[in-house]
Amino acid sequence: MRATPRLYMQATRALRGHDHWDPKNGIFLGGWGDLGSMKQKGLTSYALSPNRQRPLAGTLNAAIFNVARRTRHQILYWLPPLLIAYTMMQWAIERNEYLNSKPGRQTDEAQEMDTVTS
Repeated sequence: MRATPRLYMQATRALRGHDHWDPKNGIFLGGWGDLGSMKQKGLTSYALSPNRQRPLAGTLNAAIFNVARRTRHQILYWLPPLLIAYTMMQWAIERNEYLNSKPGRQTDEAQEMDTVTS
C-alpha cells in the first residue's frame, strides 16, 4: 500500500520560512532571523552602570517593618487557633503520660471493674 501525498510528514509553515502568508491566521512573521517586520529605527535604550546599582537598597529596613505590619494585621487570625491547638496538645500529652503510668492504669482498671459489675 502506497502512502498518499497527504500522509507524508511536512515541515510546518514556521520551519519552511519565507512563506509569510498564512491562510488560517493571516500574516506569519517569518522564520529564524527573518521576522518580516519593519526595520527598527529611532529606538533609545537607557541603562544604569552596574557600579551605580543598589539592588538591595533598603531591603533589611523594609523587611523588618513590613513583617511587623503584616503580623500586627494578621495576628488575630492565626494566634487563637495556635493557642487552642497548643493547649489541646499539652492536655493530650499529659493525659497520655498519666494513663500509661502506674496510678493511671490502676484508675483505668478500677473504672473497668465498676462498669463490669454494674
